[in-house]
Amino acid sequence: MTPFGTRLAHAIEERGRFCVGIDPHAALLHEWGLDDDVASLERFALTVVEAVAPVVGVVKPQSAFYERFGSRGIAVLERVVAESRAAGALVLMDAKRGDIGSTSQAYADAYLDPTSPLGSDAVTASPYLGFGSLDPMLEACRRHGSGLFVLALTSNKEGPEVQHARTGDGTVAGAVLAHLRVANAGADPVGSFGAVVGATIGDTEEDLDVNGPLLVPGFGAQGGTVDDMARIFGRASRWALPSSSRDVLRAGPDVGALRDAARRGNDAVRGLGA
Repeated sequence: MTPFGTRLAHAIEERGRFCVGIDPHAALLHEWGLDDDVASLERFALTVVEAVAPVVGVVKPQSAFYERFGSRGIAVLERVVAESRAAGALVLMDAKRGDIGSTSQAYADAYLDPTSPLGSDAVTASPYLGFGSLDPMLEACRRHGSGLFVLALTSNKEGPEVQHARTGDGTVAGAVLAHLRVANAGADPVGSFGAVVGATIGDTEEDLDVNGPLLVPGFGAQGGTVDDMARIFGRASRWALPSSSRDVLRAGPDVGALRDAARRGNDAVRGLGA
């Protein structure tokens, strides 16, 4: 299998680096004039896929907004994955899974094996049971050509309690980034193991260049700007994936308006890392 990092590099070159979150918040369903039910979830999610998956490189469904509807919601998520990939977009499943042993392997089987109904190009993961707990996911990525985005420096106010804590000669976040650097050693043009780093974290002394991609939530409506990312990420910004959902999704339900919003987002970050 072609490694995820290689496929991502091609997607950025051909379609741009903007990542659209497909997050059916109840409030957004209501903004579209929809009810908060499975039928509306399906209409919302598949309309967004129709609009954006043919024009952006990466889409990022947040699994929790589908899981809350039980098995019928998961069935919609399966369609989001399949139809997004059929339209040429890479699918980054935002599930933030993390566990140990056989459970970690089961998460890898669910999200990283292409034979799974939820098999995606990449998945987000939490390293806070120890980075080694993610080994089954890393091995699955190597086996299937998939990718992993590991929480490192998030912009939620609770994050620093763990991520800035000191361990040895550095911070917990620094240790996560160091592990990713090792996992991506020698990869060309870029590794398949990325970090999640918020667009609104402010200045940091951490080395964000892990020879892998950076998923950057918080761009746009949450306050993150291109100038912020260029300043904070420096050289590492060449593989940054700024992610936004509300700035695009509020343009719906019109497919053309959604597509235009996605294209505007892509244009806004086109020069990042140049």
